Amino acid sequence: MTTLTLHLPTEDDTTRLGQTLAAQLRAGDAVLLSGPIGAGKSHLARALIRARLGRMEDIPSPTFTLVQTYDAPGVEIWHADLYRLTHPDDVWELGLDDAFATAICLIEWPDRLGAHVPARAIHLTLGADGDGRTATLTAPHHPALIAALAPRAALSQGFLARAGWGQATRRFLAGDASDRSYDRLTGAHGSAVLMDAPPGKGDNPADFIAIATHLRRIGLSAPAILAADLPNGFLLLEDLGDGTFARLIAADPALETPLYTAATDVLLHLHRHPAPPGLPDLSPEDWATAAAFAPDWYSFAITGTRPDTTAFRATLAHALHQHANGPRVLILRDYHAENLLWLPERRGMARAGLLDFQLAQNGQPGYDLVSLLQDARRDVTPATEAAMIARFAAHQPEPNGFAAAYATLGAQRALRILGIFARLSLVAGKPGYAALIPRVWAHLQRNLAHPALAPLREICAQLLPEPTPEALTRIKDQCGQHPSR
Repeated sequence: MTTLTLHLPTEDDTTRLGQTLAAQLRAGDAVLLSGPIGAGKSHLARALIRARLGRMEDIPSPTFTLVQTYDAPGVEIWHADLYRLTHPDDVWELGLDDAFATAICLIEWPDRLGAHVPARAIHLTLGADGDGRTATLTAPHHPALIAALAPRAALSQGFLARAGWGQATRRFLAGDASDRSYDRLTGAHGSAVLMDAPPGKGDNPADFIAIATHLRRIGLSAPAILAADLPNGFLLLEDLGDGTFARLIAADPALETPLYTAATDVLLHLHRHPAPPGLPDLSPEDWATAAAFAPDWYSFAITGTRPDTTAFRATLAHALHQHANGPRVLILRDYHAENLLWLPERRGMARAGLLDFQLAQNGQPGYDLVSLLQDARRDVTPATEAAMIARFAAHQPEPNGFAAAYATLGAQRALRILGIFARLSLVAGKPGYAALIPRVWAHLQRNLAHPALAPLREICAQLLPEPTPEALTRIKDQCGQHPSR
């Protein structure tokens, strides 16, 4: 199904549709809002923008300015009203050509676009329906959006009603590279967070509960589970606030070293406790296969061909066997500044709040440290990285060998992320991740410079092209044009 008609009896229903759309849209998505004057286009756009901003803000109509832009977490939003355009080519003078590739675009009076309608646009037409209205969505390139809007909004609202949060105000909080999204709820009980993890998409909320329970048991600050609907993929979580390490450090760079020290100490504390039973434990060959995403997707995105990865996988597996295949500990996998929150009212290790750990598994002690210090989304100062490596290595059985382990794990992780980011653009239609590739490439080159990785450095030089501006443009130009494999 690529078309869906929704009945919106009240203004609140229109608001909720905007909020639900906000949780589903990603960079590069364009929503074309059609309907007569007074049909509710601006009302829906305001609800969507406020939900994505995560705050109440005045959203003026762009009737006279033509375009209004908003810096939402992780993405820019363009709200355009093209009613006063006299020729379709005027669209480019507004800068919409670039925005269609990199931002979420909400376009009122889209008929003014003429032949410039984005190929993957989402068409949303509003019309009168008695005292309310209808919304008809046509999105042939976004079947997941239609599937999410049809039953998912009703399912989530039913879950919240059963949990006693049915009347809460709901605003988009965050989304990520997966299909998982988060809304913040504010109501009579205070605030909470709704996790929406659609079943069958690779994330199981039961895993989140199991790891959260373990982390809280050993004195760490994972969110408390307030309610759960596991069959439908919903969790209601304790709200740990907005004080992410990334946000706090951006406001005050002097906080980087103390916050990263706290995060490093959390890892050391975590590793002193046995991992929960039954978690995955990948072999070096498994990790090397995961890193083959780099030639499979990153190289393919730039060159159009997929090289033979046999030697690549064997070389990386050998390096992992040699330098990073010791006793296992619990690793959280996505341990970085946007998934860590500072909770100064708590004490000791509990001051660092933890998020996004549902993919936790057994792994090497240095893996999460690499994730923390070689962050795909922000630059960590060299002094902080060196200090945290030294602090962590001092507690390892073989401190002198930790540099090789750190470089090997860093290379594996950077290779995998290069492939994931390219695939997110080509398959999932998320071109914004291409902008992060140069930073990950720099991490890879720094790791490969370690003498222990000379063979891997040589084979990577043969297989992986440099992410030049032209190469990145090629990746973005193929946005959403490739099937999964």
